[in-house]
Amino acid sequence: MRTRWVTTAVLVPLSLGGAGCRAGPPPAADPVRVVVETEMGAFELEVDVDRAPVTAANFLRYVDGGFYDGGTFFRTVHADNQPEDSIRIAVVQGGWNPDTEAESFPPIPLERTSETGLKHLDGVVSMARGGPDTATHSFFICIGDQPSLDFGGMRNPDGQGFAAFGRVVAGMDVVRATHRAPYEAQQLRPPVRILRVYRAGA
Repeated sequence: MRTRWVTTAVLVPLSLGGAGCRAGPPPAADPVRVVVETEMGAFELEVDVDRAPVTAANFLRYVDGGFYDGGTFFRTVHADNQPEDSIRIAVVQGGWNPDTEAESFPPIPLERTSETGLKHLDGVVSMARGGPDTATHSFFICIGDQPSLDFGGMRNPDGQGFAAFGRVVAGMDVVRATHRAPYEAQQLRPPVRILRVYRAGA
């Protein structure tokens, strides 16, 4: 657009939308609320579809498909059960029904925290992975702040971090109780069953 002159003042050119209105960035999408019912109680997640769109969409397709119904929280990580790791974390990890005969969706690209701005703080939900671009259905919840899981952190030696995509907004006491449940090594014994996972209001 050409610069417009009015008397001696210069008007900064604007990006105009329809009908001569100023065009701004698209409005942020509202977070999606997801309820996780377990045998130890229920908690609620807020999924950030705006800042982590790829990871959020991946998680929600497992939710909407009912893949987490009958799943488990199967792993708990404490300071005393990771002797091989010099960088220690505290998380609880869950995933889909282990008896499902369905195949997982293809792995998704890694949305790094350096791109999304979502850090691994207390109650943040993130995708589990091996190498970059390998996450499928398994997710974990941070117990306390876990900066070593962010981009540049070295919990994973590749330094790429993990893809945070939401946070617990209600029922964190249930998450902490699950983290404290009986375990051997890093395996919950028995696993904590996930009864149902669904969008709030569905």
